[in-house]
This record gives sequence, C-alpha cells and structure tokens, in this order.
Amino acid sequence: MSEIAVENKMQLGQLLLARGVVSEEQIERALNEQKEKGHRKLLGELLVEMGYCTENQISAALAQGYGVPYAQVNPKLCDPKAVELLPREFLEEYIVLPLFKVYEVLTVAISEPTNVFLIDEIERLSGCKVQIVCATVKDIQATLQTYLPAAHVFVIDDIIDDDGLEDFTLIENITEDIGNLEEMAGQSPVVKLVNYIIFNAVRENASDIHIEPDDKTLRIRYRVDGKLYQKLHPPYQMHAAIVSRIKIMAELDIAQRRLPQDGGIHVMVEGKAIDLRVSVMPGSFGEKVVIRVINPQKIMFNLESLGFAYENLKVYRNIAQAPNGIILVTGPTGSGKNTTLYATLSELNNDDVNIATVEDPVECNINGINQFQVSETVGFKFSTALRSMLRQDPDIIMVGEIRDQETANIAVQAALTGHLVFSTLHTNDAPGAVTRLLDLGVAPYLLSASLVSVLAQRLVRKICPNCKNEYEPPSSIHKLVEHLGVEVEKYYCGLGCKKCRNTGYSGRIAIHELFVPDDEIKEMINDGATLKSLRGIAVDKGMVPLVLDGIEKVKAGIVTIDEVIRCSYVSDGSE
Repeated sequence: MSEIAVENKMQLGQLLLARGVVSEEQIERALNEQKEKGHRKLLGELLVEMGYCTENQISAALAQGYGVPYAQVNPKLCDPKAVELLPREFLEEYIVLPLFKVYEVLTVAISEPTNVFLIDEIERLSGCKVQIVCATVKDIQATLQTYLPAAHVFVIDDIIDDDGLEDFTLIENITEDIGNLEEMAGQSPVVKLVNYIIFNAVRENASDIHIEPDDKTLRIRYRVDGKLYQKLHPPYQMHAAIVSRIKIMAELDIAQRRLPQDGGIHVMVEGKAIDLRVSVMPGSFGEKVVIRVINPQKIMFNLESLGFAYENLKVYRNIAQAPNGIILVTGPTGSGKNTTLYATLSELNNDDVNIATVEDPVECNINGINQFQVSETVGFKFSTALRSMLRQDPDIIMVGEIRDQETANIAVQAALTGHLVFSTLHTNDAPGAVTRLLDLGVAPYLLSASLVSVLAQRLVRKICPNCKNEYEPPSSIHKLVEHLGVEVEKYYCGLGCKKCRNTGYSGRIAIHELFVPDDEIKEMINDGATLKSLRGIAVDKGMVPLVLDGIEKVKAGIVTIDEVIRCSYVSDGSE
C-alpha cells in the first residue's frame, strides 16, 4: 500500500471522496476501527480490508495526490530489457519495476511515489533519468515474477558450438571407477557435457531429452516435432556422473538409485528462463533420465496460432464464452491439449472474472490466473483440489485432467452450478469423450445437461518450407482421398535438407474435430446412444472429422497426406 509518506490520513480520504470511491461514513468507520483496535495498518489498508475499495483505487488516488501517473502494470507493458537495467535483489527488496527506456529516460513503476531516496538510488544504479508511475505492490510483484527467473537458476550460456567438442576427449579418459559421484558430477567435463545437452535441446526446439543406458553403451536422444532422434553417444563410463549431475541440479537424492524420482530445474539459456521437468527411473542397465523442456517463450497463448480452421475457431471462441458448463479437450499425450487450454484461458482472462486452475504439474504461469499444483504424496489430488477450489469463488475452472470418477462427478456438478469448467481427457475422437465420462460413472442425464463441447486434436508435422516440393503420391492415397469425398489437386512433401535434419519436416500444427451437442444429441446421450450413432449424427450436423480438417491443410500445402493419415485416419473410423 503506497501510503507511507502521507502525514495527514484524511488527505487520502479526501482524494478518495473526490473520486467518488468511498463515502464519508466509510472513512469514519475505518478511522474508528483504526483508533479503537489500535491498528498499525494504514487507512488505505483498512479501507481495502473492509471491502470499501480496491488496492488499485487507493494507488490511483495517491498518484493523483502526488501528481504522478498511475498504471495497472502487467507483462505486456514491460520491456524485458528494461528489467535487466537494475539488479534482481534491488527489484525484489524495494518492489520496483522498470517498464521501458526511451533515450536516456527510464520509466519505473513503484508503490511509494514520494520516496525520493528510492528514486535517487534507481537513477544511480541505472545511469538514467527516472520517470515514476504509481502501481500496486501486487501488480508489480506479479509482473516481476514473469521476467525474473526462479531463485535456484543454472546459467548455461558458456557453451561451445558443435565445432568444438574438446570436452569429449576429456570424458573419454575417465575410468569406470568414478569414486565419489557428487565430486565427479561437479567436475568440469561432466558439467559442460550436461550443459551442452540442455543447450542444444533448447536450440533445436526439443520437447524432451532422453538419457538411456544400455549394455555398455549410452545414448542421448531428443524428441523434436513428436519424433525421437539420436543426438549423442557419450562414453558409457560417464552415465553415473551425468545422472548425478542432473540429480544435483534438480535437488534429488543422488544416493537413491532403486526408486523413481521427480524434480525440476530452472536454467538460463541465452538470457531466457527455461524450466526442465526431470524424471529418473531405475532400469536394467542403470537409471534412465527423461527431461521435459518447457520454454515459456514457445508456448502460444493465441488461438489463431494453433491451426484452427476459420469456422472451427469462430464456433470454439463463441462456445468458450458460455456462462457455465463443461468444455473438454481430448487427444493422446503430447497432442497440445494444455497449450489449447492455456490459449483459451488467456483470452478469457480479465479483471472481471476469477480463473483458477488445478494442474499436475503447472507447466506455465499465466499472470492474473490462480494456478494450483496437485501433490499425490500429501493427498492433494485433483478431486481434493477441485473441491477446495469451489470454495474460492471461481468463475472459470480448469482441471488439468479428469482421471477418476470422483473428479469427473465434481467437475460435472461444478458445471451445473454456474461454473465454466475446462478439462482434458484421453480419447480417440471428440464424441468418444461422452462414453469415457459415462464409463467413469457420470450419470447420463447430468452429462447431457452439462456438456457444452468437446474439442479433439492431434499435432501433425509441417512440411519444411526450405525443401518443400510437389510430388505424386501412390494410387492408394488417391483412392483413399476419393473415398473420403474430397479432391486434392497438388500434394507436397519435404525432400530433406540441413535445416530440417533431412526429415522433410519442421514444426507442428494441430488438426481439430469440434463436437458441439445440440438438443437432439443431448437427448441421445441421455438415452444411452452408442458412440457410432453419436459420431454419425454429429458428422451429419456439420462436425468436420479430424482427417478432413487435416486434408484441408494438405490442400494448403502445409502438411503431407502421410502425416494426416498417420495421426487421424484410423481414429476417424472411415473405411
């Protein structure tokens, strides 16, 4: 609360009165409360606590009184380069947020606009003339969390290129008798090799790193665009030291090799914060490590960038504005379900709604959304978290995944009692979500009353634009496409080049199937209709199957017909 320098408490009250924020009676009540109970809290804090106004209204009034601008700061208003002009410790201790620099003038958001000593120190540290705007402590801290990496961060920018692998020659000389693993894991060759593995995974847009021991061999594989490919073959003798180094970074127990362990690492790569989720599993030839690479800069929070067809996007956006009900996103692991939900919640996020999520784990933090992570080890399951969340006055709820009967029933009940609920399921197609929820024990009449829509999706690899070329597919492909009732004039594929590692593919795009049950379909659900009949009537009413949405992208020269068939044809159910 930026009220420290206000000597006369009525000064703030007069400002709030002039703006029509509070009444004289409310100010008197707050002052009496302060006097009678001996509160050390400032007037503004009491007014907020008593529900008479908000922190933003207090800050706006104080800014007006001190003749400085007021801003509701958020990450969109902030230049990351400006944040770097002041030390992290200073920003966190004094709750200061550099917004942007124009010529030699640095605009900074602070919560205490009259603290001249603080302003002088900012000018000294930044070497700039400082212009002040007033903002709430809450907004400043939330924005800082977006740009400042977590406390335990490993900076791995001192990496060599592919040309200079001198560290491998050092590694070759290490014998099998590695002695003290913790000491070995901290030695330069091991540290540099692990850094190199992480650095290249980020640079090549890998989603996962696999470190796999075999009988006297060790291989490192990256998953890029959904496919694994081999990257390195370090000496087998280094396996234990590599695993120990990763465990140390993830704060895991290096002495425990018989039980699975999970942890997280925060790293800085080329100035960007990257989160790594580590899973260690004991195997026949030693511990296997899988590292999920989560790059917040790569997560797309815009629905337009996810590959929606125009009509599907228009309908889905309209559906997402529903006042209540349940909206599901389905597909196999790694099909981009969470990305779609994050993009959806980002569009719905504003000051008028309370959005809360329960996830396992939280993959990306979104400013302004309350996110909670489940913990099975302490009994904080999806069902438990969801039940508690409903007491937090949410408008919109996102449940990371519906896994059991209890979670399914609570989600449906929440949808029926005025909440908009988003979640994911693992089903082959969109109508399959109905039978999945019925199998989990949801009553048909409750499901038909609460279900708003189901979006099924798959990720298909895009043709590399650098080596894209027209080609003629075999006759079997032509017959298949004809059987689906569509025409494709030209087919394209990637020939393979250095930029795409000779795969012919670069990046991925989603194909979708949007199931929106109307009254007739809901009646069928209530009557226990089969999946085949539900799918048939949905297609008759205009639902575009996954395979046909994919073929539209084939026509546009974005993806290959082989990718579409691989990802969607079987699940489409066509013959």
